Amino acid sequence: MLRRRSSLPSDSSHLATSSRPSRVGEEAEKAPGGGANAWAHGIWSAEPTSPPFHNRACATASCHQKSTYTPPPAQYGGRHTVTLIPGDGIGPELANHVQELFRFCCVPVDFEVVNVDSSVSSEDDINSAIMAIRRNGVALKGNLETNHNLPAFYKSRNNLLRTTLDLYANVMHCRSLPGVPTRHHNIDIMIIRENTEGEYSSLEHELVSRPQQFDVMVMPNLYGNVVSNICAGLVGGPGLVPGANYGRDYAVFEMGTRNTGRSIAKRNVANPTAMLLASCLLLDHLKLHAYAAMIRQAVLCALTDTRMHTQDLGGQGSTSEVVHFIMKAIQSTGPLTVSI
Repeated sequence: MLRRRSSLPSDSSHLATSSRPSRVGEEAEKAPGGGANAWAHGIWSAEPTSPPFHNRACATASCHQKSTYTPPPAQYGGRHTVTLIPGDGIGPELANHVQELFRFCCVPVDFEVVNVDSSVSSEDDINSAIMAIRRNGVALKGNLETNHNLPAFYKSRNNLLRTTLDLYANVMHCRSLPGVPTRHHNIDIMIIRENTEGEYSSLEHELVSRPQQFDVMVMPNLYGNVVSNICAGLVGGPGLVPGANYGRDYAVFEMGTRNTGRSIAKRNVANPTAMLLASCLLLDHLKLHAYAAMIRQAVLCALTDTRMHTQDLGGQGSTSEVVHFIMKAIQSTGPLTVSI
């Protein structure tokens, strides 16, 4: 299911549908407020948003009613508890920077850290992570390696998490960013991807040649993975794009592409942008919009300063330098922060 920008409709009823309607495409048509269009604009802004396709049993008569979705309730004096899965590769160091930035900004979030060892065949770790997400309702996650050297009965930890929690929709918003030089400009594509099924199609050549023509793309799982990676490359690379996985009851936020970055792990050179923007999506999900807007604005400010570009963007900035620049940018705006 695609929506081209050449003639943007006012509602999702004009979405062009492929020969095989995808599961999430069907959910989009049923979603409160008219499907993907109702919340797509807010995923990068501080505007309140609800998970896509929240009411999966929504009848036609109630499709245009206002969503009644509420985030997981705050506890312990207005603070939220969020499951944090550091993941593999660059995940742990980026997760540490998110915690550092949240403490600095006095964000009312406490992380329950659950480490998952993807190198062992036992599922105890991932089961503990799933239990923690069920308990807290929401998670921030680093990418997990899929170990192909283990026996055939071994299941991908990423797939186990998505299928067990029924996180049936993956959402990735690819936008041209200020200060990031790319071949194409004015890209703004929302990709909504199935997380449980898959097939390939043949759209990538048209996408690469003129990406500006697309606005919303609803894709099956396997081909959605290809399109997501292409779109991330078009706007500057995997280090820039956040992602979200939504189900009826739970939400998990992570980097938009699923490369763990193992080759650059523990070298302080990874681009923290995608993980930090994923944490902003988490804050918006919890309706902590002021904190999300504050951090997001500082992250985008860092991108406009070429001295803060990491190696993937052709610069020499380190991960920690970028994060400290973001902290100083936040501090300069005057909100309550702790010392750097």
